[in-house]
Parts: sequence; C-alpha cells; structure tokens
Amino acid sequence: MIDWRHWHNEPYLIGGLILLGWLYAVASGPLRRWLGGPTPHPTGKAFCFYSALLIFYLAVGSPLDQIAERFLLSAHMLQHVLLIYPAAALFLLGLPAWLVRPLTDRPALRPMVRVFTHPISCGLIFTITITVWHAPLLYDWALQNKVVHIWEHLAFFAAALAFWWPLLSPSATHPPVAPAVQILYLLGVVIGMTPLFAFITFSGDILYPTYEYAPRLMASFGPAEDQLLAGVGMKLTGLGVALLMISLAFLRWYRREEDST
Repeated sequence: MIDWRHWHNEPYLIGGLILLGWLYAVASGPLRRWLGGPTPHPTGKAFCFYSALLIFYLAVGSPLDQIAERFLLSAHMLQHVLLIYPAAALFLLGLPAWLVRPLTDRPALRPMVRVFTHPISCGLIFTITITVWHAPLLYDWALQNKVVHIWEHLAFFAAALAFWWPLLSPSATHPPVAPAVQILYLLGVVIGMTPLFAFITFSGDILYPTYEYAPRLMASFGPAEDQLLAGVGMKLTGLGVALLMISLAFLRWYRREEDST
C-alpha cells in the first residue's frame, strides 16, 4: 500500500535542488552587481524561481511519485503536468534577463541559441520529446529503471522549458515572440500533441504493463479507466493552458493595436 510518509531525500534530488537555489541566491545577491543586475533584486522573480523548485520536488519527491511509479498512470501524468506547466513556467519567470545574458549573448553561442529558441524548434523539441518518451517500451522501461526514470523527468522538464521559451523568454536579445506568432505557435503545439493524446485515450489495449498488473487502489478503477483518465487529463490540461495563453496573447495583441491607433 501507499506510505504517505515516504518523501524522497536522495542526495541527487535534494542536493540538486539546494544547489540550484544556492546558485540563484548567490547570483541575485553578492554577484548581482557584477552580473549587471538591478538593486534590489525583484522579490517576485525570486518567488517564482523558488516556487518552481518546490513544485518540482512535490512532483518527483512527494508520495505522488510512489503512486505514479507503482499504481496509477493518471498519477504519473499528473507528475508530468506539474513539471511541464507550473514548474517550467515559474522557472523561466524567475530568471531575470541579466542572469541569462552571459549564455544567450555570448557571440559563439548566439547562432545556436537563435536556432534552438525559434518557435518551430521549440515546438518540435517539446512535441517529439514528450511523444517519444510515451512509447510503451520506453515509458515502461523508465518505470522499471530508476536512472532512466530520472532522465525521463529531466527530459520532460527541459522540453517544457523549450515549450515556454517563445512565450516567457527572460532574454532581452531573444524575447518572447509577437502575440500573433504565439497564437500560431500554441495552435501548432496543440495539433502536434493530439496524436499522442488520442493514442493514450482511445487505445483498446493497456499500453503499459506496469499499470496493467499494478495493485488496484480502488476495485472499480481498473487499468482501462486509469489509462482513459490519464489521456483525458493530459489533453484537457494541455488544451486549457494553450487556451489561456492564446487569450493572453490575443489581449496583448489587441491592446498593442489600440495603442498604435
């Protein structure tokens, strides 16, 4: 059964998050002036960044991880939703322009940054990464192998940063794309992700053996219902986020047109 007191405290997880938090604190504190940052550092940025780290830990370090690994595909999808949407979005919102400038403005890296932050590249990176990792063989391998599972979650988070970049880029030289382009970009991602959602939701077979033979937490909630909930949940969340961001982009576009007249 589920041990609700089981919280992951592995050094690579706790240590990695603490290291990221410490580096951010040092960069936004003692090194802020040297890096060209303002005084004082915006508290809203810090709140977003540390909230992202907290959500990341809750997704992969809380008892939710045990439920996701051993019992429910829908719980595993919830993990991915937390990593892809709030954690990755808050992570980017927490990065000020002056902090990413040493990477994005470096002359040797500028062409590569321009290519990989282009909306088409970001959309493809996100769609392909998420789709490939949901292939039954690869997905079930991650459930059976802890190291592969860690890499899966890191790949999802990295792909999510790519997804959010055209919308929330912190870079002054590679800023968010224009509202009209954002709308087209989000529609493209929704269309690109639809085959994966349909594959999970409407499959007549149980795609992942781990969940087919997992102990049932509720007798009336079998693997078929679990898989259906996972697919529907992923689809509705992705669609909801896209509609929200499209609405915000349209509002900014409208206000820009109003201001120009």
